[in-house]
Amino acid sequence: MVAESKSMSKAMPTTVSAHIVANSDAQAVEQWLKEYTASAQTFRAYRKEAERLLLWLDAQRLSLASVDRRRLDEFEGFLTNPLPAEQWVGPPRPRSHPDWRPFRCPLTAASRRQSLIILQGLFSWLVEAGWVAHNPFRLMRDKRRRLDNRQEEIERYLERPLWDWLWQWLNRPLEESASSRAHFLWRRRRLIFGFAYLLAPRISEMASARMGDFFCREGRWWWRVIGKGDKLASIPVPADMLTLLGEWREHLGLTALPEADESGSVLRGLNGKRSLGDNQLYRLIKMSFKEAAQEIEIDEGGAVFAQTLRKATPHWLRHTAITHQAQAGIELRYLAKTARHSRLDTTARYLHTEADEWQRQLAAHQLESRRL
Repeated sequence: MVAESKSMSKAMPTTVSAHIVANSDAQAVEQWLKEYTASAQTFRAYRKEAERLLLWLDAQRLSLASVDRRRLDEFEGFLTNPLPAEQWVGPPRPRSHPDWRPFRCPLTAASRRQSLIILQGLFSWLVEAGWVAHNPFRLMRDKRRRLDNRQEEIERYLERPLWDWLWQWLNRPLEESASSRAHFLWRRRRLIFGFAYLLAPRISEMASARMGDFFCREGRWWWRVIGKGDKLASIPVPADMLTLLGEWREHLGLTALPEADESGSVLRGLNGKRSLGDNQLYRLIKMSFKEAAQEIEIDEGGAVFAQTLRKATPHWLRHTAITHQAQAGIELRYLAKTARHSRLDTTARYLHTEADEWQRQLAAHQLESRRL
């Protein structure tokens, strides 16, 4: 699960009595990761953060037991700017690929918080397991600020005018001479962005979606999804999504509506059968954002929109979907069900109505000279 190296393979300090069977830091982390094998998504996320820490420790010739308050600050700085970049940063690759790198880019403040939250849990477990003597996270004076992953409101989304432009751009008709391959890619990209916007899935949920996950009950269509924390949910399917799905299925030579227990993937490769992986889907969306940015930059006043599209990630589509649903007046309880949030205050970050009203009312507060 986690690669071994010289420093990672150091034995546990003799001052600590271990309660797990492990001979190295890497093996101890593997024991921790086994607690999360029930959820593939959580397992991958936790492995990624633990692996970054172990690789950094290896580069510093350190072990988990040597991580103290000072080292924790150094590691947080490393997450902000992993150097040398050629050693740490690179495009998505399979973990077995020689060009695989642990970072796609330096981590944002939100991503650093998430990383530290996960690693705080790792060290708590390692202390209980007797592998390390203390948890350095407990010494953080500003721990609440650093590890509180909640924000006042979601800002990483496409505002309505930009989304409307993007959707129109995605729907531009192809030239009459377009190849069958071009038609396939055009329809698949429309489905990807429509799926992301209408149902607010996570990337992994979209990639793993099967045709049989769409089902009809008492005349209404639903999408069955196993999401974060291995939780099962059913989400209402809007008419626009059903239309997009039907057009895509007919292009694949299938019936317009999914049949019960149909096993094929929703999103497929060029052969029309092979499913898309998380990384491939991520790259397709990022490439679309890049192409759209180049297109809108040509338009007058499009520079700001282009800048937004260039920094957007696929997860922004989920934020965009939930934010626009909130702006459309969908009740908080239903937003939470669509987003599959366990806490209403998490969903409430998508509510911008109060901020808009605050701006409107404060606009009446002006300098006297402007009223003359």
